[in-house]
Amino acid sequence: MNKEFISKLKNFTLLYIEDEDGIRENIGTILKDMFKKVYLVANTQDAYSIFLSEKLDLIISDIRLKRDNGIDLIKRIRKDNTKIRIIITSAHTDLSYMLDATELNLVKYIVKPINQTKLNQALEAFLNTYKDNVIYKLANNYLFDEGKSQIINQKEVYKLTKKEHIFLKLLIKKNRIISYEEIQSLIWNENNVMSQNALRVFIKNFRKKLPKDSLNNIQGLGYRLLF
Repeated sequence: MNKEFISKLKNFTLLYIEDEDGIRENIGTILKDMFKKVYLVANTQDAYSIFLSEKLDLIISDIRLKRDNGIDLIKRIRKDNTKIRIIITSAHTDLSYMLDATELNLVKYIVKPINQTKLNQALEAFLNTYKDNVIYKLANNYLFDEGKSQIINQKEVYKLTKKEHIFLKLLIKKNRIISYEEIQSLIWNENNVMSQNALRVFIKNFRKKLPKDSLNNIQGLGYRLLF
């Protein structure tokens, strides 16, 4: 499986709703290797509770559960959140279900049985919904999520300040030394003078969020990334 594909999925948290124990555990095992965090539940009550309490990026839900209706759950979720990505699964291709589902702004409709190819296609469609939200791969399993203004590794999520966000984008896109003059003009401004102490504190805090030894100071010139 493509490592870059997995590294992008590792940026996201998933809720998977399936009432068949065997399917839930088997697919859940695969998903846990792909996502940052995965919640596995068998009913809509537990699913909605997790939706309310956790920050989710994607929901995968079966339509026909033993005691519940996945479509009703998704409609309820959509009243609270129109942006969360949702994929539905079903052993049925009933037209009325599919028409109902198309109104819920879904990423994908997977017809069971679920196999690796169908799952990968659905997850690729999920990633494509973020195509305007660029995710940069840094070093040592670090990612820069431009849309969320975060640096993520397997253990931590670092929220960037506005100045840090601008600086990191400059470092990545220019792929060269960013001079002190550029830092002053593009990150600070003429009404906010960049003192040596202010720059020192800024760089010290910024380095804590980056891979170790990745931000190099070129004496007398400025800074550049080493990855």
